[in-house]
Amino acid sequence: MMKGFNEIIELAKVKGPKKLAVAAAEDMSVLKAVKNAVKEGIIEPILVGDEKKIREISKQIGFNLEDIRVINQSDIVEASKEAVSLVSNGKADIVMKGLVDTAIILRAVISKEYGLRTGKVLSHAAVFELEKYHKIVFITDAAMNIAPELEEKKQILENAVELAHALGITEPKVAVICAKEKVNPKMIHTVDAQKLVQLNQDGDINGCVIGGPFALDNAISKEAAQHKGITHPVAGDADILLMPNIETGNVFYKSLAFLSNSKNAGLIVGAKAPIVLTSRADSEIAKLNSIALGVLHASL
Repeated sequence: MMKGFNEIIELAKVKGPKKLAVAAAEDMSVLKAVKNAVKEGIIEPILVGDEKKIREISKQIGFNLEDIRVINQSDIVEASKEAVSLVSNGKADIVMKGLVDTAIILRAVISKEYGLRTGKVLSHAAVFELEKYHKIVFITDAAMNIAPELEEKKQILENAVELAHALGITEPKVAVICAKEKVNPKMIHTVDAQKLVQLNQDGDINGCVIGGPFALDNAISKEAAQHKGITHPVAGDADILLMPNIETGNVFYKSLAFLSNSKNAGLIVGAKAPIVLTSRADSEIAKLNSIALGVLHASL
């Protein structure tokens, strides 16, 4: 059982260093996170972007670029293409978003010419370390897929399970989150939950244990589950919370990030390589933690 990001960083030290290509790297908080990741010994960065600005910012934050490759490309679209191409050509293991809009870097990621698509659904997997939960918890999908149907939910779930495996969680417990814990034909997400459980039982989804439908409380609280007579092994002990749609996932993610004393990280998964795609509002620590997740995912 992994309890927090200190363990994740330590595991990344064992699995790394991995090569990280940063698109439009001329961003202070991103460069601070990259500097810290280099200090931890988990990455070897390749900084793609406006070289003059990258060097100016690096000087301000005391980041020594002497042994670090910097590729000068002031156009953010071209910088995104270059960073993604480095990964698709095997010259880097992870791509990270710098000072560039998410839509621009994702267009590079899904390019048929040089991108990282595998044919699978791309999804966002967040990891949280919470004071009131006994282990880290994964939340998916809070950023990419708006209203996933059953097959998309299956792939989103599988992407998160793969990331959990990269963190050494051999059989993660997946809770399919709904508004209630009983199947109601009028509530499609409860029906989907029942179908995902069946796919797991039939061997069509492997490497995890799936339970659902679960309301949030009985997925993460054994006491709440016991009050409702729920005895499923996932109840109160979920590793992965599979959200029904982007509104639910995004509100829950941001509630934890801004209203609790938590640590978090996130990756885009489902591509040929992990994509560190953090928000500008994310802290340097969240960005460092996300890089560490990328290192572990790239080690699979």
